[in-house]
Parts: sequence; C-alpha cells; structure tokens
Amino acid sequence: MEKKYKTLKDFFPFYLEEHSHPFNRALHFIGSSLALGCILGFLSTGKFYILAFALVSGYFFAWIGHFFVEKNRPATFTYPFYSFISDWIMYFKMLTGRIDVEFAKIKSNKG
Repeated sequence: MEKKYKTLKDFFPFYLEEHSHPFNRALHFIGSSLALGCILGFLSTGKFYILAFALVSGYFFAWIGHFFVEKNRPATFTYPFYSFISDWIMYFKMLTGRIDVEFAKIKSNKG
C-alpha cells in the first residue's frame, strides 16, 4: 500500500527519490525552463495558446524521464499539487546547485 502524504515537507523526500536519476532531473529542468519561456512569451504577447505549450513542454519532458529513464509512475498522477510545487522546488535547487544537498539530507535521514 502506498503511503499517503499529508504535508509537502513529508512528500518532498519521496518526490526526490522518484527523481534520483540525473538524466531524469535534466529532462525536468529542460521542460520547466521551456515552460517558463512559454509563460514569458504569453506575458509579452498576450496570446493564450502559448500557455498550452507551457503545459505540454513541462509535462512532455518530465514524463519521458519517468517512463523511459526512471521507469516509474509520475507522482503528479497521485499528488498533483505537491508534485507541481516540488517540481519548482527541485528546479530552483538545481538552478542554484543545491540539489546534491537535498539528496544528502535524504541519505542521512535513512541512516
């Protein structure tokens, strides 16, 4: 039986473990970066169809990483809100070079 997460703080270590392969995280980073670019494109043009590209690019790259690299089920299917927030937390941890610190925390908490 799958554990039920009640807080983002409890969910985030699980989320990171589901993204343990660096190539999967790289695909997420690419997709999120493209999504941000699309959002900026929408804001500068006001063309709503560009927002659709933000969703497609973000999820396309992430799901490629899960289905073909990690070979696991994306957490967004079970925890859409926590997963969305965790995507951006992971993105900024990667952007700032702090993602390894997060994985070290998980490893030390497991003993």
